[in-house]
Amino acid sequence: MTYSKYLLTAAVAAVALPAAADARSMRAVGSSTVYPFAKMVAERVARANPRLGTPIIESTGTGAGMKLFCAGVGARFPDVANASRRMKASEAKLCAQNGVSKVTEVQMGLDGVALATARNTPIANLTQREIYLAIAKTPFGKPNKARTWKDINGRLPALPIRVYGPPPTSGTRDALGELLMTPACESNPAMAAMKKANEAKFKAICTGVREDGAYIQAGENDNLIVQKLAANPGTVGIFGYSYLEENAGRVKGIAVNGVQPSYQTISSFRYPGARPLYVYVKNAHASAIPAVRAFVAEMTKESAFGPQGYLVKNGLVAAPNNVRARAQMAARNMAPVNFASLK
Repeated sequence: MTYSKYLLTAAVAAVALPAAADARSMRAVGSSTVYPFAKMVAERVARANPRLGTPIIESTGTGAGMKLFCAGVGARFPDVANASRRMKASEAKLCAQNGVSKVTEVQMGLDGVALATARNTPIANLTQREIYLAIAKTPFGKPNKARTWKDINGRLPALPIRVYGPPPTSGTRDALGELLMTPACESNPAMAAMKKANEAKFKAICTGVREDGAYIQAGENDNLIVQKLAANPGTVGIFGYSYLEENAGRVKGIAVNGVQPSYQTISSFRYPGARPLYVYVKNAHASAIPAVRAFVAEMTKESAFGPQGYLVKNGLVAAPNNVRARAQMAARNMAPVNFASLK
């Protein structure tokens, strides 16, 4: 396609969008971790602005949501992508290829990749190394032969390793690999050397999870993992911290390196699994669909994502003051993120 034809196509899409805006509500896709917070915001927007309709929020997982979001500009494509990790350079490239050239990034708060189990399971603390040795497909490049937690470390109970966790489409899965598995993996000198020589192989060894039944992909429904843990004592689950807090009466958190997942440990980043949460807005849609700006404005109110906000009272961890100020400015100005800054 020539550049002039590309501009014409983009212009037609942009012109077509406002007419379609009257026919549908704002649509957001993406992270199951961000999903409950986005739903709360959507309900507030609908009550305050009935004429805008109720924003549609879909839990697709961060990776799958980004693919949908970056597929193009126009009424049939999502307006917003919720993400439990930052947009990847590969996703920015896909966006650019499909004419999604301006995207605003808003950090809405913090969360933690939490490990949990039934309240009567005798596992209270795991190190990053123990987590890695339990769920890695090929720990330090060797087949994983561990069958029980005791095989990992003699101090742990002789319970079968059965971990319910997120699928590859999930940002929580990416964060699990990056925050909890990789630090343990690259502490091995051979792995640290491999990172410099062959980064792709290093990543496969450090973040790849077992496929022999010890790690069970539980889909994008984190509430389902909670149900599995409660019904199957001795199993371990991995999901966003907000689901742990919401179900504290049914399951207990597992400390990582001696640090319990909590509001305080996540906000201070003492907890190893602490991570930021994001919302990405398609600027071409924000100017055409009023509900998009209303949604982002509501989400970044102090009464929503501030330390005493309703999102925080429902499990979100408030970001530091300076981060919230940047998020509010981004929501107001819709200044696009620099794709070149993404990794």
